[in-house]
Amino acid sequence: MAEKNKLFYSPKNVYDAASDADKSKIMEYAEGYANFLAEAKTEREAVATSIKLAEAKGFVPYKLGDDVKVGGKYYLNNRGKMFIAFQIGSEPLEKGVRISAAHIDSPRLDIKPNPLYEDSDMAFLKTHYYGGIKKYQWTTIPLALHGVIALSDGRVIEVNVGDDEGDPVFCVSDLLPHLAKDQMKKPMSEGVAAESLNIIIGSQPDAEEESDRFKLSVLKILNKKYGVTEADFLSAELTAVPAGRPRDVGFDRSLIGAYGHDDKVCAYPALTGLFENPDSPHTIMAILADKEEIGSYGVTGMLSAVFCDLIDELAAKLGANPRIVRSNSKCLSADVNSAYDPNYAEAFEKNNSSYVGRGVVLTKYTGARGKSGSNDAGAEYMAFVRRIFDENGVVWQIGELGKVDQGGGGTVAADISEKNIDTVDLGVAVLSMHAPFEIISKADLYMTHKAIWAFNK
Repeated sequence: MAEKNKLFYSPKNVYDAASDADKSKIMEYAEGYANFLAEAKTEREAVATSIKLAEAKGFVPYKLGDDVKVGGKYYLNNRGKMFIAFQIGSEPLEKGVRISAAHIDSPRLDIKPNPLYEDSDMAFLKTHYYGGIKKYQWTTIPLALHGVIALSDGRVIEVNVGDDEGDPVFCVSDLLPHLAKDQMKKPMSEGVAAESLNIIIGSQPDAEEESDRFKLSVLKILNKKYGVTEADFLSAELTAVPAGRPRDVGFDRSLIGAYGHDDKVCAYPALTGLFENPDSPHTIMAILADKEEIGSYGVTGMLSAVFCDLIDELAAKLGANPRIVRSNSKCLSADVNSAYDPNYAEAFEKNNSSYVGRGVVLTKYTGARGKSGSNDAGAEYMAFVRRIFDENGVVWQIGELGKVDQGGGGTVAADISEKNIDTVDLGVAVLSMHAPFEIISKADLYMTHKAIWAFNK
């Protein structure tokens, strides 16, 4: 038995393999994460919440070109939708930066630029779905409206309706089964059309008008509350997200069900793994990027030049060569993996799947088909990360994103590794990924924190 245990790869459940000290911290850490997730349903809210957490730990605002010093703790707020926190270590910057990079956008229903209309005595908002969703999952669930409306005079109005007690909620309707004979014959991907994901927002007519009475009634409410007109939707960023707070799942409360685990379940550990390393000799950095779900494009996505600009600026201030800094840097691309689901076992290959409760998942490659679009971390770097985890009591497992040719996906790993930075994917196994209600293990969440903490240490 001893020889078998030595020779076999046998991932274990966190509650069997972790120290008693770690097991005692799981529930408390999960509570902090749930509070973060409740306040950070959109990327703007995630940045605002991260700033509060960072400032409480002594981090101060930084702009490109500012001076920095050894021991200094800083954060860069990129347009309110991307957040980078970093701490300057005592060792020379040319030894590299320890980076943990996650994303803070999640699949959702974005409100179209000209969205408001009425039909059949109801008022609606037109939507354009964001990221990969199963459209049928977004019908008949309570939705909240979050975002901003930017006015031409420079003011930015924050909107958050549906999550506070007493707020109204919104909804996309679905066809009743009694009349759904034709709908039920369609493939699941076609059962709900994208252009039918229209959100119900009212049904009371304006008493003083004879036409467009339902649309006008809603506009009057919005004008009274926010001072906006229909034209102001043209410069708004509004999104519909599932209403409600994260909830414990299971009689033992070992799981968390919520919207937005992908990828805030890794973003939060990226922050705490940085904050809880005040004495690290390394320069350490947490990047929370936008737009990963649609390819990481744009000024707030991981493909933005802001990351390289920041490295260049730090190198210039600290007398380092930025190319050497990047070549010696190391990154954990903190993103989720798909948890093996016995209800859908046909989509997975059991030997190389990640499992709920077996700790943080190390993912060598993602991509689709023949690893297309994947970073595919090198063996040497995989061994480097393994050694850190094993030496620090991190319970971890290996994982792959389902069967070969079943589908696939990507992360920001490829965007970072192309900067000549060793990168590997790491994160939490998620059930029902990209659904309005995803499920994760509190034990896996804590081990993700511990993994990033150990990497930074």
